[in-house]
Amino acid sequence: MQVPVKNIVVKRRIRKELGDIASLADSMKRFGQISPILISKANILIAGGRRLEAAKSLGWKTINASIVDVSGKAAKLEYEMEENIQRRDFNGDELARATRELYRLKNPGFFRKVWEAIVRFFKRIFRIEE
Repeated sequence: MQVPVKNIVVKRRIRKELGDIASLADSMKRFGQISPILISKANILIAGGRRLEAAKSLGWKTINASIVDVSGKAAKLEYEMEENIQRRDFNGDELARATRELYRLKNPGFFRKVWEAIVRFFKRIFRIEE
């Protein structure tokens, strides 16, 4: 659900260094908000402080949020910790493989371009939608 950014209350957080918000903001500008922030029923931020700051820097009026039913400081802290601990970045090999595959997909060779043109032609003829 969309929640007004100005209505989200940020209380004391474990993470003090937000890191490169400009890079995250650029990603959110290009791809949108991939994951919702987590808030309590009272609009208190539980997880997603970096996304919230990036949204603010972009001038967004609303942000996608999920409400979690948590009570007590310990439960809120567990949510914040879990979101940050369970995320796993690509390792070097995975990132290199993904970069190569993305390059290949964005820069198809001659035969791939011909094949894709043939497929598009037949889809138009037979009115097949993707």
